[in-house]
Amino acid sequence: MPAHRRALLIILLLALAAGVSLLVALGAGSLGLSPTQVHDALLGGGDPVARQVVQELRLPRALAAFACGGLLALAGALMQVLLRNPLADPYVLGISGGAAVGALGVMLLGVGSTFGIQAAAFVGALTAMGLVFGLAHGDGSWTQTRLLLTGVIVASGCGAAVALMLSIAPEHQLRGMLFWLMGDASQAGDPSVPLLLLLAGLLTALAFARELNLLTRGPQFAATLGIQVARLRGLLYFLASGLTALAVTSVGSVGFIGLVVPHLMRLALGNDQRLLLPAATLAGGILLTLADTLARTLIAPRQLPVGVLTALIGVPVFLFLLARAPQREQT
Repeated sequence: MPAHRRALLIILLLALAAGVSLLVALGAGSLGLSPTQVHDALLGGGDPVARQVVQELRLPRALAAFACGGLLALAGALMQVLLRNPLADPYVLGISGGAAVGALGVMLLGVGSTFGIQAAAFVGALTAMGLVFGLAHGDGSWTQTRLLLTGVIVASGCGAAVALMLSIAPEHQLRGMLFWLMGDASQAGDPSVPLLLLLAGLLTALAFARELNLLTRGPQFAATLGIQVARLRGLLYFLASGLTALAVTSVGSVGFIGLVVPHLMRLALGNDQRLLLPAATLAGGILLTLADTLARTLIAPRQLPVGVLTALIGVPVFLFLLARAPQREQT
């Protein structure tokens, strides 16, 4: 099968799998529903209890999980182009840490509303983004190494601030703070904003897919072909950081999706960003949707933090990819 047909087939299969993952999320739970019952509930018919459960509880949460998984995977794919490192991750630049500092800070002050926590998390993420970019760009230029090191330092500082807040938090607030840190899609809220911004982010990234393909071959090569490398790097950084901030604001700190999913899609499809970006977006949405479904059903009625499940999946996959990296470099 020709390579382009194989790639398109993989994307079509991912789109089909996305629909299946949402169907599973809507049917699974303490009130188990068949696909027919889910279909009737979505159309406003069937049993009133099933309709209320699907439309008011499971559908918003499933769509929010899918959107945030897609945001993290898309941000990871863009960050790997920016740093020219297939094992790069958007969280390494301190965006997640900044969001955690903002969210836990308002929790510590007694703010319990979902909107207040999300607003503080978004402000914290944007603050960390501005701090990293400002420090890395201190002399008017920056390199991938300088940006990475600055992000690691800011992330470490945010981690220390989080540890301090957890150590002084009252016991009745500690569980909620820890749950947010490990990822919690139950507080995601209205999924329309993450979905719309996911679509906008994907379309924006695809508009620069040719430039991204050239940048993967090196900044000097891209510059010789007329690409304004500095402007493209700035766009990539702010787009990836904004997508990460929105995802973290909605579902908390969920790791490894931005690292593992783009790399797996790259192994399956190659490094053409026109195919890789939409494939990673779909795969990230599928992964977080299924992980969230498991998180709320595995030991129901208790819920697990979804970040724990993504880490249990991501850690062995990451170690496997890391073990393969030297072999690929030698070939």
